[in-house]
Amino acid sequence: MEATATQFEKGQLSIHTDNIFPIIKKFLYSDHEIFLRELVSNAVDATQKLKKLADFGEFGGELGELKVTVKLDETAKTITISDRGIGMTADEIKKYINQIAFSGAAEFVEKYKEKEDTRANIIGNFGLGFYSAFMVAKQVEIITKSYQPETEAARWTCDGSTEFSIETADKTDRGTDIILHIADDSEEFLSKHRLSEILEKYGKFLPIEIEFDEKIINNPTPIWTKQPSELKDEDYLAFYKELHPYSEDPLFWIHLNVDYPFNLTGVLYFPKLKNDFSVKKEKIQLYSRQVFITDEVKDVVPDFLTLLHGVIDSPDIPLNVSRSYLQADGNVKKISGYITRKVADKLSEIFRNNREDFEKKFDDIGLFVKYGIISDEKFGEKAKEFCLLKNTEGKHFTFDEYTEKVKENQTNKEGNVVWLYTTDVQKQDSYLQSARKRGYDVLVLDTVIDPHFINGIEYKLEKTNIKRVDADTLDKLVEKEIKLESVLSKDDEEKLKKQFEETLGGAPKLTISVEPMPTDELPVVITLPEFFRRMNDMAATSGQKSMFGDMPQMLNVTINANHAVTQKILNASEEEQPQLIRHAYNLALLSQGMLSGSDLTAFVQQAVARL
Repeated sequence: MEATATQFEKGQLSIHTDNIFPIIKKFLYSDHEIFLRELVSNAVDATQKLKKLADFGEFGGELGELKVTVKLDETAKTITISDRGIGMTADEIKKYINQIAFSGAAEFVEKYKEKEDTRANIIGNFGLGFYSAFMVAKQVEIITKSYQPETEAARWTCDGSTEFSIETADKTDRGTDIILHIADDSEEFLSKHRLSEILEKYGKFLPIEIEFDEKIINNPTPIWTKQPSELKDEDYLAFYKELHPYSEDPLFWIHLNVDYPFNLTGVLYFPKLKNDFSVKKEKIQLYSRQVFITDEVKDVVPDFLTLLHGVIDSPDIPLNVSRSYLQADGNVKKISGYITRKVADKLSEIFRNNREDFEKKFDDIGLFVKYGIISDEKFGEKAKEFCLLKNTEGKHFTFDEYTEKVKENQTNKEGNVVWLYTTDVQKQDSYLQSARKRGYDVLVLDTVIDPHFINGIEYKLEKTNIKRVDADTLDKLVEKEIKLESVLSKDDEEKLKKQFEETLGGAPKLTISVEPMPTDELPVVITLPEFFRRMNDMAATSGQKSMFGDMPQMLNVTINANHAVTQKILNASEEEQPQLIRHAYNLALLSQGMLSGSDLTAFVQQAVARL
């Protein structure tokens, strides 16, 4: 038998350039417009390197005007990106351009790593950005001259294949010109409007001036690059207008500025949200060293924070090779946690320092705070200190303050404090008036987030029940002992209940009871149990008709034993009795906004006939 054995062998993987180059050109970047971002960023890097060398004493010449220029020649079908930065020699072209994925930026940072803050000014990292040019160009030229004295200018040409040419060029000033000869299938980029649009998107805050069409199109020193001590309120408001020209002024803002354990700067603004939960969320822009990356920041900030507006800039947020989207990383979670904490601390500070002003603004930020409480546990713990509840009298309370206010009169048999609330002050007015007569306090929870907010906080609050004011008769809601006595005998109560059940047999599923209530309340009170009411409210905020589909609504029908109409029904003839019962029932439906269509028309016609 012949023995077999695996022979141990070591070697190097080989990459076939004829195959890898088309992949880089066509698939590295998801959107072809990225080419302009990459080439302009490279030009900015070349300029930043020269400035650094001057700082380090390794360049003693005149810096002169440092800017990056983008020029369009529609006739020649070319786009040229020019800088007056560090430039290259012919040997450096071979090193940085001909070697795919060899990063000159990374090499520069490594060379000067002992110098402080070198990485912060350099954008490049992977050494691939230049090749994005071939996504739109059929030929690319580089004409460049190094900043080093007594070096010749060089011209490099490539048509997108693996072949290139290098020759001496006629260029006297330092720096680099990248000339793109645009391909036939990319002529959309031979438009001033299109190029302006791309530069506005990606280069609006690049750290070196960018000139296009004889205008500087960027702000090289946005406020997040400055210390908060250097800025006034007017500066923050002016920058907000720069970001969102047609928006109302924000309520306040948070300046983020941290350099350990990660680098993060930015400004987050609190807009006036009111009750608009459909507000567009793509209003936080993510930058890396002042280069726009994305406005999809859900991985960097929790979802509730995407209601804010502003800018976040961090070189420590991991990006994919094309810098087009984020990658999963431990730093992202740390940054997200830091931002959440800073927002909570800022709100807490405003609340403590100027509660009166905070209360005035809470209608505008309450949606944000409540969303944060139910969606982010850490934020929720801090927010319980400054989240405000407003009652029907317009007074504000923290959770603890409100519990203290109502615990004497609204504590049930089990020792739980009952918070009553209304979702519509106008529609639920009769129930609110009944609550006031009994000395009960009622909260106004009428925003689009409140059904979820109620559900979310109830289980977090100790010994607290939350019930809508029309979810049952008030004494049952608060579980108070009924002090009123019924004027009806037990037999009459049973008789009345049976008459209602027989007359309303075709109505939705009803639970009918007879109870003594004040004589100035309705003869019949209709309520929907809290569970069903809450589920329906939550469904409505999600655009659904009902959480229970076509299931019949379960309604509680409570007959007021002490009302004069009740006596009239008992004493009515067999023919008149069903009409009176239906009229009282429809009146109860009307008070709840549940009477509509032909039933409402018939009710109105009957009422007119009785006049």
